[in-house]
Amino acid sequence: MKKIKRTALSLAIALSFTFVCIPTSYAGWFIFGKKKKSDSSVVDKNKFDDIVKGAAADSGLFAVYKKDKDYYFAIPSKLLNRDMLIVNKISQVSAALNEAGINKGMNFENLVIRFSLNKELKRVFALNYKPFIDTVAGDKISRSVADNYAMNILEYFDIEAYSKDSSTVLIKVNKVYDGDKKSFNNVFGMVGIGTSPLSEFSFINSIKSFPENIVVKTTQTTTIPGAETLAKLTVEVTSNLVLLPEKPMVPRFEDSRVGYFATKRWYFNDDQHQLDKRDLVTRWRLEPKDKEAYFRGELVEPIKPIVFYIDPSTPAKWRKHIIQGIHDWQVAFEKAGFKNAIIAKEVADNDKDFDIDDVRYSAVTYAASDKANAMGPSVFDPRSGEIIESDIVWWHNVMTAVQSWMRVQTGAIDSKSRSNRFDDEHMGEAIRFISSHEVGHTLGLKHNMGASSFYPTDSLRNPAFALKNATAPSIMDYARFNYVAQPEDGVKYITPRIGVYDKFAIEWAYRYYGKSSPFEEMPESKKMLEEASKNPFLTYLPQQDMREGIDPRAQIEDLGDNSVKASEYGLNNLKRLMPNILTWTTQKGDDYREAGMLANAIIGQWHMYSYHVLTNVGGVHINNTVLGDGKTTYNHVEKLRQKEAVSYLVKNVFTYPEWLFKSDLYKLVFPIKQAPDYDNEYTPFASYKGAVSYVMWDLLANERIARMIDNEATNGKNAYTAAELVADLHNAFFAKTLKGENLNVYERSIQKAFIDALIIAADRNAAAKEKKKLHDEENSNALFGNRNFCSHASCNHDHSLESERIFTGPERISEAISLKRGELLKIEKLLKSKVNTGDINTQYHYEDLLLRINQSLRN
Repeated sequence: MKKIKRTALSLAIALSFTFVCIPTSYAGWFIFGKKKKSDSSVVDKNKFDDIVKGAAADSGLFAVYKKDKDYYFAIPSKLLNRDMLIVNKISQVSAALNEAGINKGMNFENLVIRFSLNKELKRVFALNYKPFIDTVAGDKISRSVADNYAMNILEYFDIEAYSKDSSTVLIKVNKVYDGDKKSFNNVFGMVGIGTSPLSEFSFINSIKSFPENIVVKTTQTTTIPGAETLAKLTVEVTSNLVLLPEKPMVPRFEDSRVGYFATKRWYFNDDQHQLDKRDLVTRWRLEPKDKEAYFRGELVEPIKPIVFYIDPSTPAKWRKHIIQGIHDWQVAFEKAGFKNAIIAKEVADNDKDFDIDDVRYSAVTYAASDKANAMGPSVFDPRSGEIIESDIVWWHNVMTAVQSWMRVQTGAIDSKSRSNRFDDEHMGEAIRFISSHEVGHTLGLKHNMGASSFYPTDSLRNPAFALKNATAPSIMDYARFNYVAQPEDGVKYITPRIGVYDKFAIEWAYRYYGKSSPFEEMPESKKMLEEASKNPFLTYLPQQDMREGIDPRAQIEDLGDNSVKASEYGLNNLKRLMPNILTWTTQKGDDYREAGMLANAIIGQWHMYSYHVLTNVGGVHINNTVLGDGKTTYNHVEKLRQKEAVSYLVKNVFTYPEWLFKSDLYKLVFPIKQAPDYDNEYTPFASYKGAVSYVMWDLLANERIARMIDNEATNGKNAYTAAELVADLHNAFFAKTLKGENLNVYERSIQKAFIDALIIAADRNAAAKEKKKLHDEENSNALFGNRNFCSHASCNHDHSLESERIFTGPERISEAISLKRGELLKIEKLLKSKVNTGDINTQYHYEDLLLRINQSLRN
C-alpha cells in the first residue's frame, strides 16, 4: 500500500482524547456564567439587537447570524464550558489531491474544545485539551491532576454583545474558519502541505445550525509549494462543531484478546501504588428500548440504531450489494441481544436536507477516483470511546483490485472469475464482502489477521465446509478468496463473509449490562473471554508487517493452518492460469495490456505465497494470554515446519520457476505493473531477480537469524538453527559448483543474491543504504503492488504488533554477523578451489564473487 505522509489517512481517528477536569488555576481567570453587578456596564446590551438586525439567522445548537461577510455565534450560558468536538472533513478536492489519494468524505482532524467566558477581559476563549485523565472527586491528588493537565488556549474572541437578559454572548467567528494554523479547520497543515490559505481566494460558504451540531462549509485555496509556475490548490472543507453528551457513555475496557480500536484513559486516585492506565474500546452507544425484556434474553431494538446512508452518487446497480454488506452485521448484533441494530438507507437525489458531511449522518461516500481502495474510519467521543459517526469512503476503482484478486486466486476453479469484466452479480458478491469488511471497521473492529490460520487447510477443499464457513472465521482478516480449493474439489462458495469471531467480538463489545462504570462490567466481559479462549476460531491476532512478520499465523491473504501446504495448492492453481492468459484477456483486435497485467498479478501472487511460507522460518507464535487460560505466550515454530518452508523456497522460488517466467506470452508482452500515470513493463527475468532479492534479503535478515538463535538457546536440538538454515541454502545453491559444473544465468543470479544478503548484513554502511533503497521501493508498491484495501486511519492504527518483541541484542556481539561472515569465508574457500571450473561465464561469475567477498571482509 502506498503511504501518504500526514494525510487524513493517518490522522482521521488517531487523535485519542478523553476527559479531564477543569484546572483549579482557571477558577479566578475564567468566570463561568457568574453574573456581576457591573455586567450591564461592560458591554452595551442594546448592541446585540443592533448587530443581528437585518442579519440572516439560523437557530439550533446555538443561533448563527450572518451579516454581510461576517458570521456570529450566539452562545447561551448553559453551553459555555460544555465539551464540544470539532470534526473536519474534506468535501471537495481538485485533481492534485485526488491523485494523492485524498478525497471527499475523509476526516482530517478532530479537536475537543470548550468555549469559556471571561467577562473582565471581555473575551470568550476556545480551550483545547485531550481529555484522557480521570480522578476521584475529593481525592487530594485531584488538585495535582488539575495543575498538571491544564487546557490550552486555542483562540479567543472579543465579546461583541450580550443578550438583554445576559443569558447569551455574541462573538464573531470568521477568523477560526479561515484555514490558518490557529483556525478550527487547518486543512493544508493537517494533510501535510504545510502552507496557509490565500485570503483573497478563501471564504466561508455557509454556516448552518442544527439541534446538536453546527456545520460550517468553507472554500480554501493555497499555492502548491515547489511548483515551477504559480499553481493554486482549492478544497472545500466541512467543519462540524458537535455538542458531546453531558453524561458520557459508560466505557468498556479494551482486552488484548479481542481486536478493537481504542482510546487511552488514565485513572488517578489517592489509594494507588501505580497509575491505572487503561484503553477504552470505540463502539456505538446501543441501549435497549425495553431493558426488562433485554435482560430476560429477548431480542430488543436499540433506542438509537446505527444507520448508514448511501451516497446518492453511488451507481444504482451497486447499492443493493453495499446495503447487503451493511445488513449482514445484523446477525452479529443479534448475538449481543439487539435486533435491527444496524440499518442502511438510500437517499433521494432531491433530498435538500441531507448533507453527507453532516455528522448527524453516517454514510457510504462514493469517490470518483482511480484509487483502488475503500476505507471505514469513525469519529468518536474521546471521553468514552462512543462512536458518533462513521464514514465509509468507497473509491470507484476498488473493483479493479477485486477483479484482479478474484481472477488470480479463483480463476482456476470459477469460470465467472476469468474475464476482463465480470457480470454484475459476480462483482456484486465481492462488493458485498468489501462493504461488510469496511463496516466492521466502522463498528470499532481492527483487522484480525490470525483468523484464517485456524481452519484446517484441507477443509477449504471441502464444498460443504466452504459453504458453511467461507474462508476464515472473521471477515476482518484479509482472507480474500479461496485459492486452496482445486478444480476437482467442486467448491462453489469462494468469498469471505462474517464469521464466528465477528459475532463473538460484537457481542463482547456491545452486550448491554446496565452498569454505571467500566470497572463494574469487567467480571462479565472477562467471563465471556474465558469461554471464548476454548475455541481457537475466536482467536485474535493483530496485523504485522509482511516482510518483518514474526508470527506466521498473522499474515495478510493467507489461508489455512499450514501455509506451506496452502501455498503449494495455490501454486497448482497459478500454473493452471498461465496457459490461459491470452484466452481470458484478449479478443481479436485487442492489444496485450490486460494480458501483461494478469501475468504480473500472477507473479505477485506467487511472490505473496513465498512470504506466507518464509515467515515460518524463525517464526514465533505469539498468543494473547492471561493467567489461568493454560496457554503459553511464545512458541517457536516447530523444526519440521521451518525445514519444510525452506524446502518450499528452494524448490519454488530459488529454483527458477520456468512455468511462470518462460512463457511464450512474453514474446508478446512483458509483465505490466501499473503506476499512477503510466505502466511499467519488466522483463520476466528482471521481475524474477527483483522478487528473489527481497525474499533472500528477508530470509537472512539479522532479526530473523536472532530469533533462530534465541530458539536454539531455548530449545537446543529441538530447534531449527540458523546454522542449519545457512547450510541448507549453501548445499542447494552450490551443489553444481561443488561438482565443477557450468552454472546457467538463473543459478548465477541466485548465488549473487545469497552472497549479497550475507555481505549486506556484515557491512553496516551497505546495510543502511540497501535497506533504505528497499524501503523506498516498497513504499512505491514495487514489491506487491497495492494488495490492501482499507488504507485508512483505522488500518493505519493497525499495521504492527501491539507491542514490540525484541529478539536481537547488541550488534557487536551478534551471532548473526558471525554466522554470515563464517559462511562468506566458507564460500570464499570453495570458490578459490573452483574458480577455473565451468564455462567462461561461470568462471567470470566466481571471480566476481571472490572480489565482492574480499572487499566486504577486508575493507
